[in-house]
Amino acid sequence: MLTLPMPPQKKQPSGLDQAIDALVKAASRDPFSVLGPHRTTAAGQPALVVRAFQPDASQVDLVHPPGGDPVPMTRRREEGVFEAVVAGDDDPLFFDYRLRITRRDGRVTDVDDPYRYGRVLTDFDLYLLAEGTQHRAYEKLGAHLITVGSTTGVHFAVWAPAAERVSVIGDFNGWDGRVHPMRSLIPQGIWEIFVPGLGNGEKYKFEIRSRVGHTVLQKTDPYATRLETPPRSASIVWDITHYDWRDQDWMHHRAAEGNWLDRPMSIYEVHLGSWMRVPEEGHRSLTYRELADRLVPYAKEMGYTHLELLPVMEHPFAGSWGYQVTGFYAPTSRFGAPEDFKAFVDACHRAGLGVILDWVPGHFPKDAHALGRFDGTALYEHADPRQGEHQEWGTLVFNYGRREVRSFLLSNALFWLEHYHVDGLRVDAVASMLYLDYSRRPGQWVPNKFGGRENLEAIEFLRGLNTVTHGEHPGTVTVAEESTSWPAVSRPVYTGGLGFTYKWNMGWMHDILEYSRRDPIYRRWAHTLITFSMLYAYHENFILPFSHDEVVYGKGSMIGKMPGDHWQKFAALRALYGYTFGHPGKKLMFMGSEFGQWREWNHDASLEWHLLQYPPHAGLQQWVRDLNALYRHERSLHQVDFDSAGFQWIDCNDNENSVVSFLRRAHDPRDFTVHLLNFTPVPREGYRIGVPEPGRYEELLNSDSGAYGGSNLGNTGSVWSEPVPAHGHSHSLRLLAPPLACVMLKLKR
Repeated sequence: MLTLPMPPQKKQPSGLDQAIDALVKAASRDPFSVLGPHRTTAAGQPALVVRAFQPDASQVDLVHPPGGDPVPMTRRREEGVFEAVVAGDDDPLFFDYRLRITRRDGRVTDVDDPYRYGRVLTDFDLYLLAEGTQHRAYEKLGAHLITVGSTTGVHFAVWAPAAERVSVIGDFNGWDGRVHPMRSLIPQGIWEIFVPGLGNGEKYKFEIRSRVGHTVLQKTDPYATRLETPPRSASIVWDITHYDWRDQDWMHHRAAEGNWLDRPMSIYEVHLGSWMRVPEEGHRSLTYRELADRLVPYAKEMGYTHLELLPVMEHPFAGSWGYQVTGFYAPTSRFGAPEDFKAFVDACHRAGLGVILDWVPGHFPKDAHALGRFDGTALYEHADPRQGEHQEWGTLVFNYGRREVRSFLLSNALFWLEHYHVDGLRVDAVASMLYLDYSRRPGQWVPNKFGGRENLEAIEFLRGLNTVTHGEHPGTVTVAEESTSWPAVSRPVYTGGLGFTYKWNMGWMHDILEYSRRDPIYRRWAHTLITFSMLYAYHENFILPFSHDEVVYGKGSMIGKMPGDHWQKFAALRALYGYTFGHPGKKLMFMGSEFGQWREWNHDASLEWHLLQYPPHAGLQQWVRDLNALYRHERSLHQVDFDSAGFQWIDCNDNENSVVSFLRRAHDPRDFTVHLLNFTPVPREGYRIGVPEPGRYEELLNSDSGAYGGSNLGNTGSVWSEPVPAHGHSHSLRLLAPPLACVMLKLKR
């Protein structure tokens, strides 16, 4: 390799000198214009000048070609700028060399220079990202293992339009923001760099020098697919594409079946960190793979159809239960690596269980390392705190009017459906997204352009979310936790709805729990609390939730809400669950509620599994298991949840006895079940209800059975109808309604 002497330096600072000044001050917007190979002339001949900035180096040698003899580079600046001139008219894009760096501590390493590589992102990529129409932005932004020519390494890209300099920092450069400043792709505000030689497991962050106040920020990658275990917060380069899925049958069936509207859906809501712990190992949480071995068989044996997981996306504060997300693309590392979570989902599918993730596109925390004021400005959030902050929660609100933010969130939804095969997303706190004045006093919110309180940008985003997810992944579901009477939440976008598959029935939940808390002697005056829901049952596609929110913050456990003595509490809870499984709508139950955990849920402790040694708890668990089995088997209990043809009151007016009775019908109206519920501890002998057909009616389930901990009152397994008119029917049943019990019957044909 022939090197030539450097041309004489000008005494006055040149443009190059000024660019180098910016580089050494870590303020360069265009490091590629200085570093790497560039055309020049030397002694009137074509040449290349190669520059490197290595602040920790005592000497840098140029090795060209790789493996050849090293040639010392000239130290141009004491801060660590080195350069060498090579004779020839080589194309800088194809000039192959290595830098041999001698560190101040004597270590010598050969590195491939990132600044000899050209752009990775194309103009078309940038156009789609800027327009917000790139629904898989995670394929372009973030950190990706790629090969350029024959060289493997990591491509880093980040959106930071208000930055005057962005660097990638990590163990590989001593966390020094001067070493790997990134290329600015304007006007889109995207920065990128390809760092050859890096691989899986490298820790990194983005160091951002903002144009606002010239503050220097260290931020985790918004698109990172893995993060350090909190309280550490570095992003980790991780290739999530290499996993051997074995759920092909499930995925094919899911797509072929389409929606779940006329299929059984009984959801077990789980917080992974506290479902079960290992006492002999310091009460640690189970890993994803341990959960696959323990939780999955349990949920299957209990008869649930789906698991719904409180947010698994990375979050620094465990006490937020996952609802304050900082790593939207990374499953929390508390329980294992990304492929371990894939193995958990895979195990669910092979066991016949769907997986729904709680998803939080409504807000994000203010942690300094995360999305808040990402480039020194309100980038992902609104600048105006009347729009950009949830003062009640201490979190920030996404700016849905910004195209890049919508792209970030829509891409995130598809990411979990595609890369982790999840079957649906339950969208948290939808009401907080829909209303500009949510939890705000007058004067603390900004009306929309029409003067109203509706968040028009959020509405557009939610409709786009449901259009994209349902369109690209048939058979997946979206569920809205929406606590107001916003119309058409679960109606198609093309009819003016928001497009969700389901909506949580918060009104029913509050009414039925208020009724259940009352002493039975007073229930006659609150009878409408258990009947009112049928006036609006078909306005939406409802899920009936007994969620985690109902067993925290002093609300007591499900068993603790029930009045009366020990026996009555369990009987009342069995009756409540029986009514739930008979009522139209899909079902959801939070972990621990199925066996009557006494204490409120504590995210830092295991469920009280030891209670199952006591018959009342084991009996309640068996009741839920049998309810799930009957619910899946009897078409009348799940086929027609969202149409009045599936439900008919027999008698909803017997408030004096606190008894209700009704029919549930399948698509075939002759396929029906009879439901009788007595919400008092007084047995009702000779209780007559009308039935649509004569014959022998078998008891399918009776919550007062001794097998469940009841008093064993019932109808000896079956009862014949009598030609006695009642409730508009020509035949009727004369039944014993057990105390605080649910009885389900079916005509034996």
